[in-house]
Amino acid sequence: MNEQTPAGNFDEMDSVCIRFAGDSGDGMQLTGTQFSVVTALEGSDLSTFPDFPAEIRAPVGTTFGVSAFQINFGSVEVSTAGDEPDVLVAMNPAALKVSLAGLKEGGIIILDEGAFNKRNLDKAGYDSNPLEDNTLDGYQVQKLDITKMTLESVKEFGLGKKDALRSKNMWTLGLVLWMFGRDRKPITDWLEQKFKKIPDVAKANIAAVNAGHAYGETVEVSGELRRYSIGKHEVEEAGEYRTVNGNQALAWGLVAGSQLGDISLMLGSYPITPASTLLHTLSGLKEFGVMTFQAEDEIAAICGAIGASFAGNLGVTSSSGPGIALKTEAIGLAISTELPLIVVDVQRAGPSTGLPTKTEQSDLFQAVWGRNGDSSIVVLATSNPQDCFDVGIEAVRIATKYMTPVMVLSDGYIGNASEPWKLPDINKLEKFPVKHHTDTEDFHPFKRDPETLARPWVKPGTPGLLHRIGGIEKDYDSGHISYDPKNHQLMTDTRAEKIANIANDMPEQSVSLGTEGGKLAVVGWGSTRGAIHQAVKRARAENIDVSHIHIGNIWPLPRNLERLLKSYDKVIVAEMNKGQMNKLLRAEYLLDAYSLTKVTGQPFKITEILDCIREQAGDAS
Repeated sequence: MNEQTPAGNFDEMDSVCIRFAGDSGDGMQLTGTQFSVVTALEGSDLSTFPDFPAEIRAPVGTTFGVSAFQINFGSVEVSTAGDEPDVLVAMNPAALKVSLAGLKEGGIIILDEGAFNKRNLDKAGYDSNPLEDNTLDGYQVQKLDITKMTLESVKEFGLGKKDALRSKNMWTLGLVLWMFGRDRKPITDWLEQKFKKIPDVAKANIAAVNAGHAYGETVEVSGELRRYSIGKHEVEEAGEYRTVNGNQALAWGLVAGSQLGDISLMLGSYPITPASTLLHTLSGLKEFGVMTFQAEDEIAAICGAIGASFAGNLGVTSSSGPGIALKTEAIGLAISTELPLIVVDVQRAGPSTGLPTKTEQSDLFQAVWGRNGDSSIVVLATSNPQDCFDVGIEAVRIATKYMTPVMVLSDGYIGNASEPWKLPDINKLEKFPVKHHTDTEDFHPFKRDPETLARPWVKPGTPGLLHRIGGIEKDYDSGHISYDPKNHQLMTDTRAEKIANIANDMPEQSVSLGTEGGKLAVVGWGSTRGAIHQAVKRARAENIDVSHIHIGNIWPLPRNLERLLKSYDKVIVAEMNKGQMNKLLRAEYLLDAYSLTKVTGQPFKITEILDCIREQAGDAS
């Protein structure tokens, strides 16, 4: 929280990072989301990080059940959810215990004093009350009996104590809105709409918001709480903006791609964290020719999608790492039949069930190499929520043009996090209408286009084009089943060549920040983009010769990437796994890079990458 000059009764700040933390039933995700909406309407740049508990029904008040929502917003460029919160809102002892270590030194703590009873302290594992010992020394602590004040604010609506306490998050939201000069009206309008069928609940929540806001106004005179002003972020491009998370943007990108390709989209999916909202979003877009099929398991989901592609539609399936493993054989079927298929992998921490609600980038090997046989597919990676839209369109274009499966790698951080996104003009996007094969002359199902090496895509039932495809190897010259050794060599080589040549239809790798060539480059992919960007930006301000390269086309790799990487004296590869991209680049280019890895289930902090840059820049010099 960078302090500038006071303006009236506000202290002006460049940026602020707030973390809302409480029990799963305290509504922290809802609180953070609504604060984000209001903040976006105020014109601030922002980035969020919803941090969900992994336990489905953890005991109330335990550290296992802490749910948090972090938002970093400001008048300056914001590209991460923040390294260290400036403000921690803790609704119970467990939330304080889980989140305190990450709070900035001297930061503000707003906590519900009424929740710090012996029972809750015991559940959180405290031996003594942190409000009474030296645990919170060095912080600005606001001990408020939010429980009591919430009950008082809603008592006129006749709610039972349990229902009344559900408004605690709204009371707290009202106070935080006051602290940062945010408008209450979007919140009250939303509450009226959300609870229009139960008006007493709507009125109670609105009363709680207003009471929290009024409390701030009351104590302002005493000086116990300060107010902060965050100016508007001047955007580089004028236009209409909205907040969007990665799963939403990816769903919209896939639909936009299907519209640009003039083809119906069918999603076959089985619910799994953190990919499920992709299914939820697409199921609400039927007016755009979208069909959704919630299958009984992962195999049925992908096989349904393959069936849709065989029928002439665009098949899409989505999952996370464990589900992708189950889909592997069917992905091989799509490779063998050379049908367009989009496989979305919203990665989470593994192995197996792993940490279902935490983020990681550990499926790269699985995406590039994780199938039986030499069976290449295209692999694209998203880097932030707004990038998801463009990647969705590109996945549709490549899959339909080259008759190939395309895997899109996102992750839990991208999928759940929100940021402002400029709405594109759909009329200015380039169309790529899909053409199904109808020519009967000299037809066989694996007769390839000489330029793309794609086989013809024929809708079943097209007159004169009866054909058969399947998982057994096909003859190159006829499409019939073949066990000939030389033919299998030829077909394997041809499928690999088709994928490799797609690099010529993709942009060359650019430098995200910095210059081509120099002493040091930081290479990343996926959701590390924001942290790397800010770290490199700060390092360059310290006169360190460092650049940022972010890879979106994972396989095939960009055709100029080897030359670009070898134009630097030293390369750091930063990723949230045990060095998978680093090993891929070493295998392809014999690149001797420094591997910076992290597998905690949490995103990189800017300082973690900046410290590595300083260290490696020192070694390089």
